[in-house]
Amino acid sequence: MSMKMNYDKKFKGKGLRKCQICGNSRGLIRSYNLNICRRCFREVAKDIGFEKL
Repeated sequence: MSMKMNYDKKFKGKGLRKCQICGNSRGLIRSYNLNICRRCFREVAKDIGFEKL
């Protein structure tokens, strides 16, 4: 899941960053270099190693 993102220097902004799983650009979790939307994160969180407190 750790794909390196290569962006063209001409374009920048929220529209370029997309979820690695579904391709959605809204609600993106970028911390820890996850680049996963919040909906996909809820499905995959346990597999990645996050725990619900």
